[in-house]
Amino acid sequence: MKKRTLGRNLEVSSIGFGCMGLNFGYSNSLTKDEGIKLIRGAADRGVTFFDTAEVYGPFTNEEMVGEALRPMRDRVVIATKFGFAIDPKVRGNRGLDSRPEHIREVCDASLKRLGIESIDLFYQHRVDPNVPIEDVAGAVKELITEGKVKHFGLSEPGAQTVRRAHAVQPVTALQNEYSLWTRGPETNGILEACDELGIGFVPYSPLGRGFLTGAMGKESKLPEGDFRSTIPRFSSEAMEKNQALVDILKRVAEEKGATPAQVALAWLLAQRPYIVPIPGTTKLHRLEENIGAADVELSESDVKEIEDSASQIQIEGERYAPQQLVMVGRDAPVAAPKE
Repeated sequence: MKKRTLGRNLEVSSIGFGCMGLNFGYSNSLTKDEGIKLIRGAADRGVTFFDTAEVYGPFTNEEMVGEALRPMRDRVVIATKFGFAIDPKVRGNRGLDSRPEHIREVCDASLKRLGIESIDLFYQHRVDPNVPIEDVAGAVKELITEGKVKHFGLSEPGAQTVRRAHAVQPVTALQNEYSLWTRGPETNGILEACDELGIGFVPYSPLGRGFLTGAMGKESKLPEGDFRSTIPRFSSEAMEKNQALVDILKRVAEEKGATPAQVALAWLLAQRPYIVPIPGTTKLHRLEENIGAADVELSESDVKEIEDSASQIQIEGERYAPQQLVMVGRDAPVAAPKE
């Protein structure tokens, strides 16, 4: 597996593994043993970058990832996240909480669940509108000084929040949704900030939550419990209109002897040398397909063809339901001046 570098010096495989869907968010959850087997299968095939979060489960995804990677801890990078208030008794999500004292609590709990001594990359999962980002970055900076965390990241922040956080503690990576059908980072200042500040970029849902693989269409019925059923972009009408984007990927894939999913991932890799997508899957053959994208070479003319064709398509439907959409792309409050 080829390698890429996030931030100053965090080297990872050019394709990572988003572990959320192994047992959270989708209807086809794996058992713990099945998830451990697949994660180890990814590591055996050269993947060194694994993404999880306390809120996935909650808690159980971290436990699965930690147990799976324990035998090869010295050759993998584990990323996890803080930022939600989770009731430990009922495991219910009570909203956002990035208070410094809570960040420390989450760090200690995540270390225990993962069974590791230091978190390689610790993301703020969503910007907390009640906590200045300087306080958040300062808290993570203390954890880095103590050796409990190695690198600081942010997920779905506004561009100004990135700059303010980076001034307190260098940000190694941003994790935002980015794919051929979610291209906000190109226009909202996020990729520009990465270019300027030397920050890595980790696209989540790089395959459009499965849609860009070509395996879904207007006739697809999402089962109960699958969070995609709440997303406007996965209505039958939206999927029918957005099929034109998949058709582009299929056309290029045929020319390359690849699959639509591999072309979608290769397109992301071609955007910047510091981009590391983290597709997720519950199937070994899909895992191998995703890893194979690292070997798909897109020429400048290939990328231009995809760009020109995609620019003619108006994507139908929002990428999140309204209650989730309000939490992405916003900036943290400014701290009140000290008297």
